[in-house]
Amino acid sequence: MKNKVAIMLLSGAFLLAACKKTESETVNVKTENKSPEKFTVDSLKVNDSMRINDKLSVNYASKVLIFPTLKNKALLDSIYYDKKGITDYSKQGLQSFLDKDKTEFYASVKEDSKEWISDIQNPQTWEAGSFMKLISQNDDFLQIEYLHTSYQGGAHSNYSFGAKVFDLKNNKKLDLKDITTMPQARLEELLMKNLDKLPSGTTDSDGPVKNSDMLLVDVIPANQAFYFDNVNLYFHYSPYEIAAFAAGDIVIPVSWKELDGTINPEFKKRMKIN
Repeated sequence: MKNKVAIMLLSGAFLLAACKKTESETVNVKTENKSPEKFTVDSLKVNDSMRINDKLSVNYASKVLIFPTLKNKALLDSIYYDKKGITDYSKQGLQSFLDKDKTEFYASVKEDSKEWISDIQNPQTWEAGSFMKLISQNDDFLQIEYLHTSYQGGAHSNYSFGAKVFDLKNNKKLDLKDITTMPQARLEELLMKNLDKLPSGTTDSDGPVKNSDMLLVDVIPANQAFYFDNVNLYFHYSPYEIAAFAAGDIVIPVSWKELDGTINPEFKKRMKIN
């Protein structure tokens, strides 16, 4: 009888241990199969000014996009390429960077203006601005527009645009060669051919002015400020880059049909280009 009881107790212990082990394995499996963190976008804005004297004020403005789910340092370095010296890409880290950048801008204007500030005849506001804008995030491609503005006296302010595409699947910035192998000369011909397809909005006393009427170059190079949608590949040009300042920024589309036969197969598959 004692032997039977001992056997029953021993069997129960083994059964209990087996159940615990099964539960533990189930928990581990659930942990390993946890869904990936959902891609999110946040932003941070700064807009502040300081008066140096009754004739000169300075204004600092910035908007940065924040990507809490992105952890790859090399990728983040590329996304914030214009934020020199930054290492902390959290919201707090970006806020600290902008505060420091603003302070340094104010200090530099105040120091540099000591010798000539008395020559300013009319009140002026000098400016420095940098702004990030989300173009799209589809098929693991993150597309961002960058705008930099400045004014430090003169007839008008200056501004420049940039655009970058980031491959979130492979944690890298996308280059033009990752999209198309079209020869440079042929692509330049298409850019010239399509120059007037998207008007810049410039007008004169006679009405709208064509982009081609303000062109400053004989050849339009394929620059690195490109982005795309399911219809076209777009090249974005800043003032003075290919046309007069009055033309503003110019965007030239090149359709996927025009690039047919030169599109990278992997890119074509991910973008579902027919």
